[in-house]
Formats: sequence, C-alpha cells, structure tokens
Amino acid sequence: MAKSDGLSVKILSKIRGFYVMIEFVITVLITIVLMYTFRQNTHPIRRTWGKMQTFLMGFSIKQIGEVNPKTTLLVMNHQSLIDIVALETIYPKNLCWIAKKEIEDIPLFGHIIPAPRMISIDRKDKRSIIKMIKEGKERISEGRVLAMFPEGTRGRGDRLLKFQSGAKILAEKLELIVQPAIIVGARHILDSKSLDAHGGEVKVIYLDPIDPKEDEEWFEKMYRTMEERLTLELASK
Repeated sequence: MAKSDGLSVKILSKIRGFYVMIEFVITVLITIVLMYTFRQNTHPIRRTWGKMQTFLMGFSIKQIGEVNPKTTLLVMNHQSLIDIVALETIYPKNLCWIAKKEIEDIPLFGHIIPAPRMISIDRKDKRSIIKMIKEGKERISEGRVLAMFPEGTRGRGDRLLKFQSGAKILAEKLELIVQPAIIVGARHILDSKSLDAHGGEVKVIYLDPIDPKEDEEWFEKMYRTMEERLTLELASK
C-alpha cells in the first residue's frame, strides 16, 4: 500500500511539473511582450508575474531577516527557477540579474534578458567581465540592485557549490555593498532538471550586509557564513 501511495505521489509530482513548465513558459512570454510594450514599468510587471506564479504553482514565500537599503549587490545560492520567482516577488527594489549568455540565446524565451535590461555574460569570453562591470555600473546609477548566483549553476539545494570569481571582482571594482541571502526549499517546489513539482514554502533568508573594503577575505568568509546558515536551516527541517 505504501509503495502504491509513493508511486501515486511521484506521478502527481510529474504531472504537476509538466503543468508548471507549460504555465511558466506561457506567462514568461506574455511578460516579455508587456515589458517591451511598457519599458518604464518592467519592475512592477515582473513583480506581478512573480506573485501570480506563487498562486499558480501553489507555494508561499517566508522572508527571514531584512533587506539592507544600502545593498547594491545581492548574492544567493541557486537550486531552481523558483529562486528568481521568489526574489522578484518580495524584493522591494528593481533587480538586475546577471545571467549566463546561454539564456539570452534561447529563441523567444531569451528576451527575458534584454526586455528588462538584465546583464548577460559569456563565461568563455574574458572580455565579458569588462562588459559586466560597465553595465553593472550603469544599472546601479539607475537605482537598481545587481543580483547574481556566485555558484554559477544550479545545485541540489543541500550544500553550496564552489563560488565563481565574478561576484568578487564586480563588488571590489565597483565598491559595492553586498548582501548575501540563503534560499531554502525552492528545489522542492520545482526541480528544474527532473520536472518534479510540489506545493510548500520557500524561505528567503537575508544575512548581514558586507562592505568588501573592510576585509580582504570577505568573499571566503561570506561563503562560509552562507554555508553554515544553509546547513543549520536544513538540519532544523
């Protein structure tokens, strides 16, 4: 009986995942059209989209800690598309995501980068770091907050992957105030690789902001702090 119940749950999660991906693609394409049409309102459009996703996907977001108003770079762990949905829904300022160029190269869907003026980087091109710094400076001057996943790719959600150097270079070159955040539970809501989907809660935990000018080892210490908090959160579940 238990085995049969487990199989039923698995099938339902696959059906739900299939529905979520279809819904996600359709609503993203509509959002892209709206952002191109109303270029001065891309932030409220994305925020409305994010809130709609929490309803359509059937999950809630719990915020722990506070957003620091001086933050100019937000960094967080990455495990699912839900990470972006959650931050777009609750973050008060207009985020500028720094994403890999492969996303921009996806037909139609790739317009999610230029439509709201996000930043794409080609990790195979060393000149891309110069582009990131230049465009990052422009976005900050417009009052936006840069956002990136220093792991560079999605993990399993049970530990942090090694951080890439892009966030460190960007923060130090532009003298940014960095606020790390930990996201817990996003992969359970939607596993982007296996397409399993469930309802539930996503936690977004804001940690203390960091001024890189005050500590040469800030990047390594930030990694350890984020790893410790993630481990603590997972142990308490």
